[in-house]
Amino acid sequence: MVAPAALRPVAVLAAAALLAFAGAGCGDGDSLVEVQLKEETKKQTVLGFPAVATKNTTRIGGEDPLADAAGAASAVYPGVTRGSRPGAVTLVDSGDWRAAIAAAVLTAPPLRAPILLTDGEDLPNATSTALDSLRPTGARALRGAQAVEVGGTRAPDKLRARRVGGKDAFTLAAAIDALATDIRGRPSQNILIVSREDPSFAMPAAAWAAKSGDPVLFTERGELPPATRRAIRGHERPGIYVLGPPDVVSERVERQLRGLGRVRRIAGRGPVENAVAFARYANATFGWGLRDPGHGMVVANTERTLDAAAGAILSASGKYGPLLLVEDADVLPRSLESFLQDIQPGYRFDPVRGVYNHAWVMGDESAVSVELQARIDELSEIVRIRDEDL
Repeated sequence: MVAPAALRPVAVLAAAALLAFAGAGCGDGDSLVEVQLKEETKKQTVLGFPAVATKNTTRIGGEDPLADAAGAASAVYPGVTRGSRPGAVTLVDSGDWRAAIAAAVLTAPPLRAPILLTDGEDLPNATSTALDSLRPTGARALRGAQAVEVGGTRAPDKLRARRVGGKDAFTLAAAIDALATDIRGRPSQNILIVSREDPSFAMPAAAWAAKSGDPVLFTERGELPPATRRAIRGHERPGIYVLGPPDVVSERVERQLRGLGRVRRIAGRGPVENAVAFARYANATFGWGLRDPGHGMVVANTERTLDAAAGAILSASGKYGPLLLVEDADVLPRSLESFLQDIQPGYRFDPVRGVYNHAWVMGDESAVSVELQARIDELSEIVRIRDEDL
């Protein structure tokens, strides 16, 4: 692969080192798209580092979520051996964030299908390049299909595909849930209810759906839609977890849900606090329950909703972990900083015997700056605990 001369050398090295598909193809099919770096950052960058990775962080450095989805899929499925290729991929229209978040449940076992993003029926270069590398083998759970077409997407003719559709966000999410139930052979015991209207509060649901196989269903703020109600009934009184405060999903909806299962609400004041609350939460088999060190996590910007779906496969494999959010590319929110401090690894005698945290960072520097990445790395580092600290 030859990069055009117009690309900045550091960015090309960064992409070539680790992010070939995260930076692939929003222009020429054979080109790499640069990892966007500030001028002062470029001066401090050697062979793409620390923009590509630090000792405790790895960046999926696409300029947009389409590139991030391709990069995350390629990180999990290198495609160089048959065992490193997925059985299937899920194609979702980049114009429909709701479909993308609902489709995250298909990245859970047994399918483990990474999400790739399209422009309607068209495949952008990043997605096409990733498909050529991933070469899905065909999923037994899909009767040999190599792709799931969600909504208005179309797989290349060379791939066997299975379609799932719906007339709106509620029916499409219900149809995705039905497909996931068919794949697993039984309905899940838990479901997530999120806002159709506020994507930043819905984003963390994608990571959990990917890890657990619990579906994401949508509601209006003040009324539970009939399609969502019918889908919940199919789970036979499941645990129902409402993600977001009452001004996002109202108490009226919560009351309506109580007739369908056991209802609990997970909420924070804002999107960042909401994501942290979900990362901390645990009830029986539901929830991340991150209250100690030794975990993975994924960090995304609330302005890039589709990065929640793009990074879902990272929460479904490798260093499993929740989606955490920032609202400003240069600022570590106080609630997130406090959370990272609470779960920072420590050791008393030998760090080799310790546990470690790792963070995937979604997007280029316009989403998460290198300075912010470095701070996340610092708070993820294993540190010595002295007797006087106990």
